[in-house]
Amino acid sequence: MKIIEAHNVVKTFAEGRESVQVLRGVSLSVEQGEIVALEGPSGSGKTTLLSILGCILTPSSGEIIVDGQRVLRDESVLPKIRRKSIGFVFQQFNLFGALTAQENVEYALNLKGKKGREARIEADELLDAVGLSERKKFLPRDLSGGQKQRVAIARALAGKAPLLLADEPTANIDTPTATQILELFRKLAKEQNRTLLIVTHDPKVRAITDRVLHIRDGLILENP
Repeated sequence: MKIIEAHNVVKTFAEGRESVQVLRGVSLSVEQGEIVALEGPSGSGKTTLLSILGCILTPSSGEIIVDGQRVLRDESVLPKIRRKSIGFVFQQFNLFGALTAQENVEYALNLKGKKGREARIEADELLDAVGLSERKKFLPRDLSGGQKQRVAIARALAGKAPLLLADEPTANIDTPTATQILELFRKLAKEQNRTLLIVTHDPKVRAITDRVLHIRDGLILENP
């Protein structure tokens, strides 16, 4: 079963009186349970494509299907698709500074309809799964980069979304922590049939992937 489909996706941004075409007709598909890396130089369109597949941005043209749902160019429907089907790991973590690790994960669960004790129990389970049960009451400012990344991953896992999208998840952490996170990703995909699409420059990511896609100048390349 295909969890992501993109057909001839174009994305254009306005810059003053000019327009810049960042994606120039991207087509791809990712199967359920696959781990796929998306590689390419800076400015190639990686993060823009990930944001469109993650229903953060809408395409200028083309078609996106996520978890069987056709993504329309209507931004009002995007939050519903994100809540149901997508977990997103941001490169800069995007944690709420005033909330503890536990509360950051609970908040994500609240958005997916889980409240109170049920959300707290699941948040604790997720933080334990990423090795942070002893840091669950810590604020982000008291956590290392690797620990913040683990909170971000636990938050992305909240609600058992079938699709996880990660933007440079190993960029801000040390090698041992990166290895642990990649092992966790592999375990999630193979034991829980989750799909992962990882934007990366890190060669270590290739070790856990089923395949690698290359993007350059807004196009997916068959033979980079």
